[in-house]
Amino acid sequence: MQKLKVGVIGTGNISSAYLNNATKFDSMEMVACADLDVDRAKAKAEEFGIRGCSVEELLADPEIGMVINLTIPQAHASVCLQALEAGKHVYVEKPFAVTREEAQAVLELAARKGLLVGSAPDTFLGGGIQTSIKLIEDGWIGTPIGATAFMMSGGHETWHPAPEFYYQKGGGPMFDMGPYYLTAMVAMLGPISRVTGMARASFPERTITSQPKFGQKIQVEVPTHVAGIIEFASGPIGTILQTFDVKGGSTLPRIEVYGSAGTLLVPDPNTFGGPIQFKRAGSHEWSEIPLVYPNTDNVRGLGAADLAKAALTGRKARPSGELAYHVLEAMHGFFDAAEQGAHYTMKSSCEKPAPFKLGLQPNSLD
Repeated sequence: MQKLKVGVIGTGNISSAYLNNATKFDSMEMVACADLDVDRAKAKAEEFGIRGCSVEELLADPEIGMVINLTIPQAHASVCLQALEAGKHVYVEKPFAVTREEAQAVLELAARKGLLVGSAPDTFLGGGIQTSIKLIEDGWIGTPIGATAFMMSGGHETWHPAPEFYYQKGGGPMFDMGPYYLTAMVAMLGPISRVTGMARASFPERTITSQPKFGQKIQVEVPTHVAGIIEFASGPIGTILQTFDVKGGSTLPRIEVYGSAGTLLVPDPNTFGGPIQFKRAGSHEWSEIPLVYPNTDNVRGLGAADLAKAALTGRKARPSGELAYHVLEAMHGFFDAAEQGAHYTMKSSCEKPAPFKLGLQPNSLD
């Protein structure tokens, strides 16, 4: 099959995973990378045997059919719009955009141009979440009743070399990690009808203890402890807690899904693999369920490959812009509800992404 030629914009920490994994998929060929810092782009390009250039040069290249946007969250929408204006499909890291208005502008321009836009996270395409979806759809837990999702962390300033943006507009635990949890939940249970929540910034100032910025202070601009309730259109009620304020650690599970016939302990949605635990109603023991789908290692870029395949074949993309927008709206909905002391009714919806078929080979998409 013909491969779609792809260029990366943004050569920060996550770019190496995308560039390394790109060669695993038959739907795309990585040919260039760009950055505001052209020297950094060229150094990254030399490492992976591709071309390094400026953003303007990459966007002007007529051979490049898709851009993978790995810039910081505040630049996600503007770079997506530039790429679409240049006639290229776009896959962007999470979050899809900082504001709903920015995200809507991206979707509208893509529609006008007849181009595809998609967004991370793509971990829901890994063997762990895909097997969980299969178990739910095959009735292992009976009728889904509810779900819980917990991301409990003390923050990124202890390990990340440049953690400031995690505490600026577009950051915080809900926008940083929430997309993994909400995307996985929507992939398993379907779209969300309304949410409510509460949020606060427990520590208005953070001190960086990682290198090279040890000792520098960060002024916190966003809530860092967010608790929400989710009503899914199909009936289940979910609870979500995303925090950078838990300094002493936690033993809470990442995601559990509860049904009339049993409970499913779902893998960490920030990974592609397992394990999965299942407990049937009336049983006293948990059982580990083997994964029946591949792509269980770190295959970040799987979503970009799926979008490229969709662009080449005309089928629907699994990590679609509509899914990403729905998740973004829900995240904003928690904050709207917290400010107003009310429920937030979702204005968007989306289709559940098509699950993979059994018998899928590693690094395959169909």
